[in-house]
Amino acid sequence: MSTVTPVSTTPSQRKKVTTLTFRQKKERGEAITMLTAYDYPTAMAMDKAGIDSILVGDSLAMVVLGYETTLPVTMEEMLHHARAVSRGTKSAMLIGDMPFMSYQVSVEEAVRNAGRFLQQAGMDAVKLEGGRERADAVRAIVNAGIPVVGHLGLTPQSVHQLGGFRAQGKTALAAKRLLEDAHILEEAGCFSLVLESIPARLAEMISKQISIPTIGIGAGAGCDGQVLVTHDLLGLFERFTPKFVKQYANFHAEMNKAFTDYIDDVESKRFPAVEHTVEMTDDEWNEFVKSEK
Repeated sequence: MSTVTPVSTTPSQRKKVTTLTFRQKKERGEAITMLTAYDYPTAMAMDKAGIDSILVGDSLAMVVLGYETTLPVTMEEMLHHARAVSRGTKSAMLIGDMPFMSYQVSVEEAVRNAGRFLQQAGMDAVKLEGGRERADAVRAIVNAGIPVVGHLGLTPQSVHQLGGFRAQGKTALAAKRLLEDAHILEEAGCFSLVLESIPARLAEMISKQISIPTIGIGAGAGCDGQVLVTHDLLGLFERFTPKFVKQYANFHAEMNKAFTDYIDDVESKRFPAVEHTVEMTDDEWNEFVKSEK
């Protein structure tokens, strides 16, 4: 009797993750994984690791560009980073985060800017913040053939309106409004929802009541998937670390050690050593010296 050796599937052989993949994973009770990326090498590493989705988040304003909030980042900056991520990704679903004022002015402008993420930056979908007040924009973008991820709870682009980076949905009235908004965004055509910094039991209830997958960040384990800002996960952003972040590495400390070691090696003449140096043969050198006399 012959036996067939199963063929293992490496991350490079993975099928492209799509909106259908998201829906199927929710139906099967399989967790969806998502992280942020803003450059080619990070996106490549994530894709090889098998991440389901990469969000080119407007968080790049703070963790890459050094702004105090996400508000200053522009469409051109977002598209620039999205293109780099796209070049490093083969299988993961790519989501472009629509920056502040790229979709609030008018529905027409929202559709046009959403389209730029797909047409000019290689994204598969876009994400925008807000509930019922964004329903018309979501409908129009979806009607243009562009998949949309909604974002409820702590919405960083509304940081001044919210009075800071504060958890949301902690009162009965606020929780009721968030649940209603989730249904509204589902009806408007969102294929997924990010739930940020809301009570875990509320996030779990929303996840059970709507048919589209929820992606939690600071919203407990009851969501259909999870997302983190990669610079928080890697310990690269020193200004602050949200309570809901689990640090899997401390790259800031490792980088600091590498940089100080380099400075010390250069100043003490230990670098570059012989193994880091290009040489020529003695015959060639002697010929060169002779020609200079």
